[in-house]
Amino acid sequence: MRAPALLAGGVLLMAAGAAFGGPRVFSLDQCADQYVLALSPRTDIVGLSKRVRAPDSFLRAKAVGLPERRATVESVLAARPQVVVRYWGGDAGLTAALARRGVRVLTIDDATDFAGVRTNIRRIAAGLGQAAAGERLIRGMDADLAAAAGAGRGRGLYYVTSGGDTQGPGTLIDAMIRAAGFANLATRPGYGVLSLESLVLHPPALVALGFFDENMAAYERWSVGRSQVLRRLATERGTVSLRGAILGCPAWFVADGAVALAAWARLHPGPRA
Repeated sequence: MRAPALLAGGVLLMAAGAAFGGPRVFSLDQCADQYVLALSPRTDIVGLSKRVRAPDSFLRAKAVGLPERRATVESVLAARPQVVVRYWGGDAGLTAALARRGVRVLTIDDATDFAGVRTNIRRIAAGLGQAAAGERLIRGMDADLAAAAGAGRGRGLYYVTSGGDTQGPGTLIDAMIRAAGFANLATRPGYGVLSLESLVLHPPALVALGFFDENMAAYERWSVGRSQVLRRLATERGTVSLRGAILGCPAWFVADGAVALAAWARLHPGPRA
């Protein structure tokens, strides 16, 4: 009769752990990884994405020693999560399978401003039972935004990625630019391609380079290495390289970009717009 008794004891221990700890958490993609790493105790994390330690993962150092798993039905269910966090990861079949088994799925929404980021943080933190930790993230983000405010003094800025893309009004990048006190010279709403003609007709005070740290070959091929226009702007005015790790997810660390832009602005005060 010892085996049933031991089994019952094990069940009681598991129940006690569930009562005193947080939910078992699985993250389906790299953006969700950042939320889980920032908000959940390590002991509650049963799975992170296979890209959690990629160079453009903001909290990759915190992922060392934690399990990395694929976003498949088999892999997720084998980890026995109680909560799954996702931004884009997983398909309809996976989320349906999780719902049938009573696993809660928390989805990070796209955010076009920092109010949307705050909403994301509060919802995910509440779902993980970590509301206080979420408020700490928000306070840190808001402190960064307050420190960056107004630094650009209304001067014009273009944002461009290593692929030549830019972002206008209605995007979180635009909100980041405005948070640092710059005027975004990409005036078409949403995502677009930055033309060299625009740079000539509307020369900016600053060019913000996004993701170039992750794609230096593209940097040399497309921009300063090949374009006389951007080369001249880089020499005469300036560029700030924004790390890819702060740009790919609607999260609190996008405010780090505003801080970097503000730091450049204070070193190069120049005239107001």
